Amino acid sequence: MTATSEDLTQLRPGLWQTANERYPGSMITKTDFVPLAKPGKPLNKSRLTFVSTSGVQLKDTVPFDTVHPVGDYSFRCVPSDSKPEDLEIHQLKYPTAGANRDLNVIFPIERLQELAAENFIGGLTPNFFSFIGYNMDAERLERILAKDLSDAVLAEKPDIVLLAPA
Repeated sequence: MTATSEDLTQLRPGLWQTANERYPGSMITKTDFVPLAKPGKPLNKSRLTFVSTSGVQLKDTVPFDTVHPVGDYSFRCVPSDSKPEDLEIHQLKYPTAGANRDLNVIFPIERLQELAAENFIGGLTPNFFSFIGYNMDAERLERILAKDLSDAVLAEKPDIVLLAPA
């Protein structure tokens, strides 16, 4: 077998083709790409919000549906001034042992708070956002979750958004 250019640029060559074969219609495809936006102001003057697929949420709130066969298409607001001990993970699709020892591994809330306190970033929005990354209906993901989540993020009026998969 000879290596193709795809083999050299992907961690797992053929992954997307395999996923499309096993789960027809589950992958979002785009033919038009939007260039990255240039920051409108310096980082130390910018308010940041954080969006994660980690399934992190405040304790004693309605948990994500981690056993639904096609996923949970909701998100949770996480106050940006929360402490890790006030949060919990509702996620079954990835190992959480390390994150349960140090939540910052997947939801770096203390690190972002430190960056704001040190004026490396200008500040944090009142809320961060979390949802479950396991969603098998790409159309529903785009039509419902992405729409609702983007509306909530924009309402926070961030200058920058940090997106992190779990």
